[in-house]
Amino acid sequence: MNRRPTRPIRIKDQILGGDNKITIQSMTNTDTRDVEATLNQIRALMVAGCDIVRCAVPDMEAAEALKDITRQIPIPVVADIHFDYRLALASIENGISKLRINPGNIGGKDKVRLLADACTAKGIPIRIGVNSGSLQKDILEKYGRVTPEGLVESALRNVELLEDANFRDIVISIKSSDVMTMMDSYRLLSKKVDYPLHLGVTEAGTIWRGTIKSSIGIGGLLSEGIGDTIRVSLTGDPIEEIKAGREILKAVGHLKEGIEFVSCPTCGRTQIDLIGIATQVEEALKDSKKNIKVAVMGCVVNGPGEAREADIGIAGGNGVGLIFKKGLIIKKVKEEELVSALLEEIEKMD
Repeated sequence: MNRRPTRPIRIKDQILGGDNKITIQSMTNTDTRDVEATLNQIRALMVAGCDIVRCAVPDMEAAEALKDITRQIPIPVVADIHFDYRLALASIENGISKLRINPGNIGGKDKVRLLADACTAKGIPIRIGVNSGSLQKDILEKYGRVTPEGLVESALRNVELLEDANFRDIVISIKSSDVMTMMDSYRLLSKKVDYPLHLGVTEAGTIWRGTIKSSIGIGGLLSEGIGDTIRVSLTGDPIEEIKAGREILKAVGHLKEGIEFVSCPTCGRTQIDLIGIATQVEEALKDSKKNIKVAVMGCVVNGPGEAREADIGIAGGNGVGLIFKKGLIIKKVKEEELVSALLEEIEKMD
């Protein structure tokens, strides 16, 4: 898959853009002022596979709390700032690795330059975050509604503010809750700039609905070679964002780490508790780091053949099932022993 070339941007010990890995981000939903709660959530996100984490900074107490948070967290911590440049300056001094602002609402060119100089001195990139819900009034009037062209125009205005301040360590996001608007915006923007792009469908919804929308929007753009870092925005536990993000990257071939799990839909030939077995296997392997493909199939007639590309799998029959590797049957076991037998075989694999 050919990726759109972008300029590399350093964020702590990671590089966004170029041909570097596509990183997964999330945002804490704890009160940033509660340092211990925020640290605990970030650590859980890291275990799940989070590469970069963002924290809301609504006031100076939250900005000061970042000093303790960044000191104890090895992955890049991003400060999310709206309107108040003083919060951004304090966050920069307190160890953040990246700043998320809209330069156009930070208080004028002088304040933008102040932030740009501070970030340059510390080697901190800035993410411009354009959102369909906060588009400038004159742009809305120009286009009559939220459009990809309007969103891109807003992003380019913000880029110009930073470039005028001689700052180019820029990452850009253009988010919309409408999937097609989001996709068309990034496609248009990718033709106009070479900065790394942060992909996401904003306000995507609950875990079920939001994952579907994000998979289409983020996965669709990644399959076109667009995108350098992603966040799946879900109404739920942020860890679910990381899980969904990893599965999206796996689906489009950008992540090979961990179990790839496949299972067939149920049909009239199914004679075992396929849904229950598949759920058990998926749950048991959710934290596995083995780089293998596991299949759970409901039919002994077609299962091994249909899943021959899997490294290992099971196929059910009438109260029994087959365990197979690369399409070749290695043993037959009772239905109640299928899950444990499969997990035992997986444990033996490198």
